Amino acid sequence: MEDALKRINKYLSEVGYCSRREADKLIEAGRVTINGTIPEMGTKISPTDVVHVDGKEISNTNTSFVYLAFNKPVGIVCTTDTSVEKDNIIDFIKYPKRIFPIGRLDKPSEGLILLTDDGDIVNKILRASNNHEKEYIVKVDKPISQTFIERMSGGIPLEDLDRVTKKCVVEKLSTYEFKIILTQGLNRQIRRMCEYLNYEVETLKRVRIMNIKMDMPVGEYRELTKDEFKELNRLIADSTKEHKPNLIRPHRKRN
Repeated sequence: MEDALKRINKYLSEVGYCSRREADKLIEAGRVTINGTIPEMGTKISPTDVVHVDGKEISNTNTSFVYLAFNKPVGIVCTTDTSVEKDNIIDFIKYPKRIFPIGRLDKPSEGLILLTDDGDIVNKILRASNNHEKEYIVKVDKPISQTFIERMSGGIPLEDLDRVTKKCVVEKLSTYEFKIILTQGLNRQIRRMCEYLNYEVETLKRVRIMNIKMDMPVGEYRELTKDEFKELNRLIADSTKEHKPNLIRPHRKRN
């Protein structure tokens, strides 16, 4: 019987309702019930249990998962809580199935973000230790110096987060624009790095996540191709879905 039990956050992820991280927030807010009772974090359920979120019964209706690449406009928020934020990504896309974003891209930024109803792949991609590349094009408010490029690529101390950013690839594209490839996802990382060097970000656009490139107009989405999905699975094949302790202080994963 124990083998048939699974944590409630994992169940909500596997049936395509939301990611485990979002499920934990719903449970903590008391919006989830199991057989009419609000569960504690980490509660396990059996196949016969009835789960509701906000009073609506949740069941596994997935016949196949959805994987989308979306070019997010500036001003859209990467949240699935449509009751809190009116300019949210879910209402903007209006996809016929319930989907959720993989990671985040802050409101003033634009560019590529992936969405899916496959909670398992979300957990693999979001792990900071997996070193998955994300590429950005950034425009700043004053001319870019060689010192700026060298310091950005070598690591910037972020005192409020008690972190030094990982070494990364930075390339000057024009007087005011540069390309940066991160394998780390601290909150507002690029903006904080620039601020430390007394530069202000004017525009920030994500153009690639691992092997997925942004090739659609702003505000539009497309499904991943079979080749993209095959390569994506190869890249995350060694990714851990569960957290493993690290002797080095772990980085927080946010976009």
